[in-house]
Amino acid sequence: MRISQSGFALRRQQLMDNMSPGSVAIVPAASEVTRNRDVEYPFRQDSDFYYLTGFNEPDALLVLIPGAEGQVVMFCRDRDPEMEIWNGYRAGPLGVCNQYGADHAYPIDELDERMVELLEGKQRLYYSIGTNDNLDAQVRGWLNGIRKKARLGAVAPAEMVMLDRLLHEQRLFKSAEEADLMRAAGRISAEAHVRAMQVCKPGLMEYQLEAEISHHFAMHGCRLPAYSSIVGGGENACVLHYTENQDLLNEGDLVLIDAGCELDYYAGDITRTFPVSGKFSAEQKALYELVLATQLACIEAIRPGVPWICIHDKSVEVLTHGLIDLGLLHGDPEELIETGAYRAFYMHRIGHWLGMDVHDVGDYKIDGEWRSLEPGMVLTVEPGLYVSPQNDSVDEKWRGIGIRIEDDVLVTDDGYEVLSDAVPKAVDEIEALMAHGA
Repeated sequence: MRISQSGFALRRQQLMDNMSPGSVAIVPAASEVTRNRDVEYPFRQDSDFYYLTGFNEPDALLVLIPGAEGQVVMFCRDRDPEMEIWNGYRAGPLGVCNQYGADHAYPIDELDERMVELLEGKQRLYYSIGTNDNLDAQVRGWLNGIRKKARLGAVAPAEMVMLDRLLHEQRLFKSAEEADLMRAAGRISAEAHVRAMQVCKPGLMEYQLEAEISHHFAMHGCRLPAYSSIVGGGENACVLHYTENQDLLNEGDLVLIDAGCELDYYAGDITRTFPVSGKFSAEQKALYELVLATQLACIEAIRPGVPWICIHDKSVEVLTHGLIDLGLLHGDPEELIETGAYRAFYMHRIGHWLGMDVHDVGDYKIDGEWRSLEPGMVLTVEPGLYVSPQNDSVDEKWRGIGIRIEDDVLVTDDGYEVLSDAVPKAVDEIEALMAHGA
């Protein structure tokens, strides 16, 4: 399952339609990154560049020139039969035109020479300065090259605008193709979580559960996860971004798994928390059911027109009342919320945008006001409770319990769709699944 080339072309046209006349946009690809000596990390294309091109080679540049007949220009590595023997085949400029919809394509070695020509006479340059120091220097060189020819009538762009605002707002709203990809990513991610529940038992290492998840991703077309998987048993679940995944899973503890696959550059992002031995203790169950009730209430509140912050506020309200009922907080609920007393147990927001990046692009506020949800947005809903082992303000029986439940939710015309609901989260469902095993 992939985005079609017509889908990429539509995205480029949509972006050019939102650019001002007489302008040009520059979007760079990612470069390979050295891991150690002559070994590179697995290459992952820049999300903005891939969103507009579908092109998966490093060291390329996209130039968009809107007008009556919008131009798509790309620079890429040239064909090199000798290098291709060692490092794989390249599309080259001809392949970029034939396969990826460019109107014109040139070798990346010609970039400096041709960009001066492409920028000359343009009024505005859309470019996200500050994200690539080397390209920033090149852009300055191109502009200075044009200015040096001012006596010959050459005119450089007089205005530079951050491209992020236009492009990231566009990426925030998912097309039907994107929604289908994210459904598939949610399904594959959910199946991996189910697998982890089925094989979990005391005595396994955290990294062994991670291996089960990674294996399922790879066997279903997702070579890499969308982010470093979190597998935290016992007290490790109270560390929000725990990724060491190196400890023993002990009987009587919970294990928190936050993991999602990446399918054609689209992320799944699911968290489930379950008992290592397959049965919740009384305290674990009490906190778990509070987090679950909070998550269900927050998901139910999702619909177009609801401000994003209202979903978070709902989570704070439900969790605070529940913590009072369980005796972990004491006092008036409104005062505890006002003073932020709940943050000792719940220190993060309810969720984030989801898409090509796991913490996806898009503003949460517009003109200083929290934006309202709209159809096509995808967000995570992930309340949690984390009782630090060092929290001596609560009874010892609660300490060291960390719980988070997370799902991926698409905002629809009349409500919501949970994209990751193929993995159980009710206590009885989890216990039943784990009782049957793999």
